[in-house]
Amino acid sequence: MIATPHSIALHKTHEPLFEIDGNLDRLIRKIELLSYVNPLNIEKEKQLFFASKYTANPTFRYPKLKFQPYKLHRLFFSQRLERIADDELRAMYEETIYYYANMVQCIATIGQKRRFHYNSLRVYGSPNEKDVENAKFILHFADAPRARVMEKTFGPDDAKAYFEAFSKRYDFPLNIKFSTHIAADAMVSNATETLLIKRNAKFSKNQLLTLANHEIGVHLVTTYNARQQPLQIFSNGFPKNVETQEGLAVFSEYMSGALTLKRLKELSYRVLASDSLIKGYSFSDTFDMIHNQYKLNRDDAFSITLRAHRGGGLTKDRLYLSGLRKIYKRYRQGGSMEPLLSGKVSLDAEDVIEKMQQLGLAKRNKHTNLAFKENLNTDKTLDFILNHLK
Repeated sequence: MIATPHSIALHKTHEPLFEIDGNLDRLIRKIELLSYVNPLNIEKEKQLFFASKYTANPTFRYPKLKFQPYKLHRLFFSQRLERIADDELRAMYEETIYYYANMVQCIATIGQKRRFHYNSLRVYGSPNEKDVENAKFILHFADAPRARVMEKTFGPDDAKAYFEAFSKRYDFPLNIKFSTHIAADAMVSNATETLLIKRNAKFSKNQLLTLANHEIGVHLVTTYNARQQPLQIFSNGFPKNVETQEGLAVFSEYMSGALTLKRLKELSYRVLASDSLIKGYSFSDTFDMIHNQYKLNRDDAFSITLRAHRGGGLTKDRLYLSGLRKIYKRYRQGGSMEPLLSGKVSLDAEDVIEKMQQLGLAKRNKHTNLAFKENLNTDKTLDFILNHLK
């Protein structure tokens, strides 16, 4: 950001806060979990797994660490937080340090099965009974007739062209790269401000609309709003921001008319896959549950199982459905989504964000989600389901 007399005065008034925020920024930039936890050999292991008739658990390889976990931990806890005068801000930064220290533990134990899984629980938690009940409630509904918009007829280059056209509605640049090392068909890398597209993926028309509103309409909107903020914590992420951010992203799918029962079921399968981890299921056990018990096709079942078992057991995916439930409830109560689009923030931090705005430590959003302006959903079944989630 360009220094102005106002920003210089703000830094001087809150010098310890900006110093600690800057220190944490330099440390957190090294530890984007998804850049380490996505396997390097997904396609090869997928073929071997299918060839074994779903019995041989995959052996995944992961990127090498580019930092020293112990040294990073020591630097996190060397921050002199007592210098932050405001109690609420000091408590938030203390929670932030614990959150990212746990993230370091996650990355340091990738591939170490139960050790990684237990570290994942400290960061993302595990599905509770209500989460599992909600997932099973959604899966109880009969599949809708397959429409042409659901046929996967578009390739990665088509997706790139679609996303570029979609992004013209927004006032920020769109950087796109192809990748063979991501579990999702498309995802945003916050660190590089890039939309990654899986090189060998196939997309349906509905999926392109879904991904555009999810990745560009929320994840990139919050990425670029965060860039405008005086403090880097908005870019790096508040503690427990994932549930809120993914909830907003799926809600964007709903408001744009892209959300389908099939997509809701996908999020439900993810909850059940995450729940299977705490029960000690192997990769093949989870796959068997989703493919044979719930009759999901083998490619989608593999993808969901992979997302849950990568690293040794990642529970992040359980947060999409619970996040949607919380954001939809906020919408029904007439709550504004704007504070939640100010960066990688969480519902729990809303009061702190408001205080930051009062102190001049946070700015109003430059970008907003266009789908939130009008509800284009016409599927009454979705409304019934979302209104009855516990």
